[in-house]
Amino acid sequence: MTTNVETFQFQAEARQVLDLMIHSLYTNKDIFLRELISNASDALDRLRFEALSRPDLIGPDERLEIWIESDSNARTLTVSDNGIGMSREEVVANIGTIAKSGTRELLQALREKQQSSETLTTLIGQFGVGFYSAFMVADRVTLVTRRAGENQAV
Repeated sequence: MTTNVETFQFQAEARQVLDLMIHSLYTNKDIFLRELISNASDALDRLRFEALSRPDLIGPDERLEIWIESDSNARTLTVSDNGIGMSREEVVANIGTIAKSGTRELLQALREKQQSSETLTTLIGQFGVGFYSAFMVADRVTLVTRRAGENQAV
């Protein structure tokens, strides 16, 4: 397996969503861990579903799992799973470009209507906003992924 390292900046719309989420959606910073575990669980479910038509994606003895590792010296927390993963194209399309899903327009409409943060929290999960919750507690987030069935990690 080979690994390519690429660094991406968030698009302006994603920065707006990130800022809104950090300051409005979450009142408890610990929620980031639940969101990342939920994303990992979704990746496992997506792999199970895709393996129905492509059984080669999951070995007969392979267990689908989520791992959480902490390193207090490095002050890092790593959430890993062996779920579906993303291809390079999926990373480019889905991470940092959340506004393409229509979230930007929805957030703008909610802001104009001055809806409560309780209403805004319904966006989480529906649009994949949970990933961004990691930025409440981290200065830097590193995403390493490989699409199931592909050899190259991004």
